[in-house]
Amino acid sequence: MKVLVATGRLAEETVRDSIADNADVIVVDTEIAAFITPRKLLDAVEGQFPSFDHDIIFIPGLASSNFTKAGEELGCKIRLGPKHAYDLSFVLPFAGKMEFSKTVPACELLADIRREMALEKVVELEESSSPTMELSGLKLGGNTRMKVLAEVVDATGLDSEALSDRIRSFLQKGADMIDLGASLHAEVDDVERAIKIARSISSAALSIDTLDPQLISRALKCDIDLVLSLDSSNIDIVGPEIARKDLAAVVIPDSGEGLESLMANIEHARSIGVKKIMADPVLDPIGHGIANSIVRYRDFHRDLPDIPLFFGIGNVTELIDSDSTGVNATLCGIGADVGASVLFTPEYSNKTQGSINELKRASQMMVLADERSSSPKDLGIDLIEIKEKRRRTDATLPEKFTEAHESNMWKLDPKGCIRINIIPAPIPDSSGPGGYILAEHEEATIIGTTAREIMDTIIEMELISRLEHAGYLGSELKKAEIALKFNRSYSQDDDF
Repeated sequence: MKVLVATGRLAEETVRDSIADNADVIVVDTEIAAFITPRKLLDAVEGQFPSFDHDIIFIPGLASSNFTKAGEELGCKIRLGPKHAYDLSFVLPFAGKMEFSKTVPACELLADIRREMALEKVVELEESSSPTMELSGLKLGGNTRMKVLAEVVDATGLDSEALSDRIRSFLQKGADMIDLGASLHAEVDDVERAIKIARSISSAALSIDTLDPQLISRALKCDIDLVLSLDSSNIDIVGPEIARKDLAAVVIPDSGEGLESLMANIEHARSIGVKKIMADPVLDPIGHGIANSIVRYRDFHRDLPDIPLFFGIGNVTELIDSDSTGVNATLCGIGADVGASVLFTPEYSNKTQGSINELKRASQMMVLADERSSSPKDLGIDLIEIKEKRRRTDATLPEKFTEAHESNMWKLDPKGCIRINIIPAPIPDSSGPGGYILAEHEEATIIGTTAREIMDTIIEMELISRLEHAGYLGSELKKAEIALKFNRSYSQDDDF
């Protein structure tokens, strides 16, 4: 396919650098590429390509004119390229392989398509994978994708509504399995109630998280799939019932012990008939022997590759003052290297909110990376939330400029003040908006999901009359929008 890329004079060098030898370039008579019009494009083609024979012309993704008639006159497709010239190198290889759009910039179209393709591949690989264990139809171990087990901390102590909301939230965030954490003061009836609530919401694999044999025994009577955890203190008490029901259990070493204790407990569980065993060599926090614990996982998987490994990532993310995204991605990669099957997170503290979704995406990335025998990059899905993979072109300092300064002429708007706040969604990370921006004026209360729509409504209702007030509100509303996007708190006039 013969491709022509249209640009303006200012972006010509960037375009040529980006496309290399993968397309021809036509420079239209305009400084700003986004201002290209059909007439200017046709004039440029006539002047620069008198023997025009291209199959498709990519115009800048921000161009707003209708190029349908120009395409008919030239006898070729005219489609939107990416918004930014540096993305051409990623778009052009898809020319001839997919249909580009007249209305959606190629970078956005391609991002969605690449993501869909990546997720479809993950599903395909999972369907063809061979597990070493299955739990309620969920594949574990072998070459399956690592599954995310999300713990509802103190599930036995939450009221019915709070527990239901937490479980729904975790499932919508991408949890493959739900773990019901039992508090130290939990009674057997609390365990039964929590399991019944969970079962009324979802058929996802369900585990009970306690060492107390009485609580485990009640859970075994209430349709539980997995027991967390077995050690020498409770194996003899609950092990026979687990074996009789052919249920699964996570076996751990005794408190303070290492790999030898874990192996001994596994052999003990097997000796009384427990067949579905998952092993937890225990991932230690940073500062408490994390490197040695990773070696334990590696050694265990090397010697017993058919036993699924439980990887307690929450032990690390909850005990480090760092954003969870990168920590989860890195630990998920380490988990893949050492043969982990289950990624465990309580998503408990504020700094770890979003961990379920992060681990789900990271596990998908590791599946794709393994299938391609590559590093987990350029896969179509990623975990880049704040920083950029590719930086846009920066401006250069002009020779003449006016240095900005704050004005001392601020005056109260006679139309009155507007108070801004946010209302986060009850279930963050679910489909739909992350919540609402709230703008309160003495004459009206406005809610919306973006700064733009709130500001447009304020102007339309004539609730402001001064330019400095409009500028201030625009700044604060955008801060509120970003706070919702990243599930952060917001307070008017505070730094973000």
